[in-house]
Amino acid sequence: MSVSSTRAESAAASWTVSVWIPAVIGFLGSCAVLAGSLAVGWLASVSPINRWGWLIPWRTSESGVITGTVVLTLGCWLMFWGWLRLGRVLRPFGPGSLRIVNLTTTAWTLPLLACLPIFSRDIFAYIGQGRLMIAGRDPYEDGISTLSNWFQLGADTTWAQTETPYGPVFLWIEQLVMAVAGPDDPDLAIFLFRLAAVAGVVLIMVYVPKLASLLGTDAARAQWITVANPLFLISFVASGHNDALMTGLAVAGVWYAATGRGLLGVLLVTASLGIKPITMVLLPFIGLLWAGRGASWARRFGYWFLTAGIAGVIMVLVGVFNGFGFSWLTVMLGTGTGSVPWSPVGILAEGTKVILGSLGVADDWVLDAFKTVGRLLSILVVVWLMFRGRHEHLMQRMTWAFTALVVLTPIIQPWYLLWLLPFFAVIGIRSDWQLKWVVFTVAFFVAFGAADQLFVWQFLGIGTQLAQLATFLSWACMLWILLLDPWTSSILKEEWHVRAALRRTADRLRRRRAPEPAETSEPTSP
Repeated sequence: MSVSSTRAESAAASWTVSVWIPAVIGFLGSCAVLAGSLAVGWLASVSPINRWGWLIPWRTSESGVITGTVVLTLGCWLMFWGWLRLGRVLRPFGPGSLRIVNLTTTAWTLPLLACLPIFSRDIFAYIGQGRLMIAGRDPYEDGISTLSNWFQLGADTTWAQTETPYGPVFLWIEQLVMAVAGPDDPDLAIFLFRLAAVAGVVLIMVYVPKLASLLGTDAARAQWITVANPLFLISFVASGHNDALMTGLAVAGVWYAATGRGLLGVLLVTASLGIKPITMVLLPFIGLLWAGRGASWARRFGYWFLTAGIAGVIMVLVGVFNGFGFSWLTVMLGTGTGSVPWSPVGILAEGTKVILGSLGVADDWVLDAFKTVGRLLSILVVVWLMFRGRHEHLMQRMTWAFTALVVLTPIIQPWYLLWLLPFFAVIGIRSDWQLKWVVFTVAFFVAFGAADQLFVWQFLGIGTQLAQLATFLSWACMLWILLLDPWTSSILKEEWHVRAALRRTADRLRRRRAPEPAETSEPTSP
């Protein structure tokens, strides 16, 4: 056996052993999230789980919910630690790395399948909308409160009179789930909705590496950034958001369009907008991918009309079959009420209100004005990117068009950023401020989610204190993991060191190749 073979085997063994540490830590974190959710996760009041004798003390006593909050929060950060450490030991993501990322992500996902809903309770709204479908009501006109017992099935009161913001395809999924689960088993319905979300996660896991390889990006690294991070797994599995299926169908559709199968790409993206209509923005770029490199403007317009025609016919047929017509288009005409403090529209609107308030000027028009400006600006960005740019940058143009539509809305939920992450990962996230931005964004929204939407009985009177406790724990964990822990903080520091070393090496090579200045005995004439 040669010396080089021995060294390779030793390196492989060391690399394999080092992978087990973050994989196990992340799995323990996922189990902790499951355990904590049993105390502070959401349940419908009619759920028989509320009457499990061993669980009652954990959900109805101060010590139980405090323990559950601590376990849930620490579990989120164990998953975060495992994610960063996994990326650290897999670098530079050589052969076999993709398989490791997939197996690790699968292991981390399994405990989350049994979680009570956390970070969001939208999944209970799916139950109410499915009941509307079974009752023959129009979810685009009627809120879930038009049916009896809606509140006991766990939905938030904000959904009481709210029309559904989802596409007609997802309404069929809601109807099917409620037909299978029945009106009296919300827990089975939650599990079935979660399986639909997992189907979206599987699509993302399959097609993100394919797209990355097609674009010349490291497939394993793109997979690690996209699906292994805790915000992705908790939001798309534990929360059961339908955004997972929407994103999975969109990524799959882009892959098929980019590999010359435009018709299948259009069908999949159309199915995606049938879950949530926002992915309609991808269709013009699907048309350009279908038209191919070097297409004339006549060919581009032809494929744009063909793409729009196929998608339009499908949605017309869907509207005929479900009887709702194009009511789902009303979703695209509004961006919701209010704003969130981290959206650009919300930041600008609140800043303007402060200035106007100090001047004694009425400010009730400000948010609506910024919403309108944001909507118009996003449309201009999309149209510009449709017509301008090289074909080689088509994926980048599509990603930024999608980003403009998401970022320029007043309400940006944490999981909305997960719509964009697969596309940015496949076009390439550099190991500099871009990776830092992803890491800090994931950390921020993990901290936010761990403190938000905790279920605590009102008679305990400690809901605010638990949110503060979760926030304190999150910031302490975040500071330790990102700044102090040598096993994870180094990944951010080393990215900068690597780039600096590469720049120094490139500078030295340029200096060596540069010709020496000629020596002269007399000064040069002016």
